Amino acid sequence: MSPVRVLYLAGSGRSGSTLVTTVLGQLPGFFAAGELRYLWRRGILENRPCGCGSPLADCPLWTRVRADLTDADPTGIAARLAERLRLRGLPTLLRRRRRGQPPVAGHPDDNHLARLYASIAAHALPEGGVIVDSSKLPPYGALLGSLPGIDLYVLHVVRDPRATAYSWRRRRRLDGRADDQLMSRPPVGKAALLWLVWNTATVRLWGDRDDRYLRVRYEDFVADPAGITARIAGFVGATPDELPFPTPHTARLTPTHSVAGNPARHRTGLVDVVADTEWLTGLSTRAYAVVTGLTSLALSRFGYPLRRPAVTTSVATSRPDPVVPSSPATRQEG
Repeated sequence: MSPVRVLYLAGSGRSGSTLVTTVLGQLPGFFAAGELRYLWRRGILENRPCGCGSPLADCPLWTRVRADLTDADPTGIAARLAERLRLRGLPTLLRRRRRGQPPVAGHPDDNHLARLYASIAAHALPEGGVIVDSSKLPPYGALLGSLPGIDLYVLHVVRDPRATAYSWRRRRRLDGRADDQLMSRPPVGKAALLWLVWNTATVRLWGDRDDRYLRVRYEDFVADPAGITARIAGFVGATPDELPFPTPHTARLTPTHSVAGNPARHRTGLVDVVADTEWLTGLSTRAYAVVTGLTSLALSRFGYPLRRPAVTTSVATSRPDPVVPSSPATRQEG
């Protein structure tokens, strides 16, 4: 069989990867898989909703994929992946990469991972199609790149760290309005450090000299959705006849079969693709200074100013999941 083309979205959380993934999933020959590193726990063990709306166990597509993986142990794979990809292992991972070794040490679980992607390609894609995996975590992308049968392309999606830090502070339910569990809300300092570590690691692992690496700023995507989408498609060798943009800043989204990730993956219909600038006024002066100070060396590399930009556009982005009001049950999350 031909290698499976995987377009891996790398970087940090709250960088717009969900919208980029969903838009790419509208292109012929592209499958928006969502955050596949979470398939084993959130999808199989917790039976959370597929992007199509059905619990994963009831989704016909994932039922066929799971039938190819009946000998896999999802509990063990989920636990071992979490351990193998921990932040503290990043120096070893980079050192192995420099030595020409597989960045993540091999494990028997890797056979199941390779079979997962092969099964998705067999059941969801035409020959030569592309799996879009928005798992983001650079070590998982490095692991995928070393698996047999996977032809890896890395799309590095970057967003201003002040915007991502502000986004992390919003209260969002993990899988939409019906879910009682909230997404994590790290303090702005921790959010800034995670942004710095994962984006720096992505550059160190693949970098600008790798022809399988493309960096896109989320701000550029929302400024020119059709142009950036066409550029990404061309990066993996695709030339779609039509893009899902009936107007320059509106996307027409149909359901995908994405697993895990931001609840925005469930949005369908006509969706505005515009800059969310609420953070420009909503992020406190102190929080802005903390994030800027921690990420200052990387800001210029990615083309972001140190000073707070002026507000030039109104906040027009519809939130994929409303902010959850404070209550005794959720106040400890703040």
